[in-house]
Amino acid sequence: MALEMTRSRLVPMRPRDPNEPGRVASSLELFFDLVFVVAVSVAASQLHHALSEKHVGDGLLSFAIVFFGIWWAWMNFTWFATSFATDDWLYRLLTIVQMSGVLVLAAGIERVFTDHDFRIVVLAYVVMRIAMVAQWLRASHSAGSSRRATLFYAGGIAIVQVLWLVMLVLPAAVQLPVLVVLVAAEISVPVVAERRGMTPWHPHHITERYSLFTLILLGESLLASANAIIEALHDHESLGPLIALSVLTLVVTASLWWIYFWPPHHTAITTLRRSLRYGYVHYFVFAAAGAFSAGIEVEIDSITHHTELSEVAASYTVTIPIAIFVLGIWWIAIRDNADRVVNVVVPLGAVLVLLDPLIPVPFALTAVFMALVVATLVIRPPVRR
Repeated sequence: MALEMTRSRLVPMRPRDPNEPGRVASSLELFFDLVFVVAVSVAASQLHHALSEKHVGDGLLSFAIVFFGIWWAWMNFTWFATSFATDDWLYRLLTIVQMSGVLVLAAGIERVFTDHDFRIVVLAYVVMRIAMVAQWLRASHSAGSSRRATLFYAGGIAIVQVLWLVMLVLPAAVQLPVLVVLVAAEISVPVVAERRGMTPWHPHHITERYSLFTLILLGESLLASANAIIEALHDHESLGPLIALSVLTLVVTASLWWIYFWPPHHTAITTLRRSLRYGYVHYFVFAAAGAFSAGIEVEIDSITHHTELSEVAASYTVTIPIAIFVLGIWWIAIRDNADRVVNVVVPLGAVLVLLDPLIPVPFALTAVFMALVVATLVIRPPVRR
């Protein structure tokens, strides 16, 4: 992209070329992702503790709420960046403001899980979103045919942030229903805005960004696997099962990586409808990947007798996220690039994983099922439409 500096050393924030050759993630975007590692790690850790203490319902609800804030802030920045990134000092500064909001949000996650106290998380979230309002307003000055969309983004986001702050002063009994309404309002802003003048997106760039975030989340699972080995060194009675768990975790994590990166993702966002489906379903894919790492930690607790969950319930904390991850990617990216065999094997493998906890060798069969899915993908490459 040719740079045209103003006297203030700012680059006019014009729409980026969606066909720009060689477009890849910038160092700022990679730095941005690193900050989200902190929030994801804290959320997964708190989910692990909630599940192990048998607070399943509260834990899952708190995780779903917190992860929405993480995912939505990340996704909004990502789609804005693919359309209007300039990488000048003001763009960088506003991005760093969002990063600071993520760190504060991470600090407030524990209170959501333990006390249902949303104040820190919501205030941090609003900081991130107000920074996005400033970005959209700046983009509106040079957006051309996308100007109406940029102004609607700015106005819609700003209004919802005011409502988030209002929610904090409402009685605790009504906060959760209001929160659900505000989540619906947040996800409706892009749907309406893009119909008022579509912003350009770079298919390869945007899907690379999703891929990089997926790698971060899968890395959390590998960390959980490493924890199993560390635990094994301190608990000789559980040495065999913990080492087996670490090996199985590596096999499953590698399988999830293989499954995710099998299809050409850029073909999944060719239209607005498909792009919205791709972006929104990734909430479940990302959340499942984060929950998978928490499930591994719960499984470690089960092996070392440090959880109140039964063995079957502990196994489900691992297999349910795996099934959701695989089904989500199959629906939004694999299905349209696969032949009939793959379109049977992949969802069937996800369903069979859910039967694993009922069998005397929990989690081992999950690794086998995932390996068989991967073997099918190796034999039958993506179909060109």
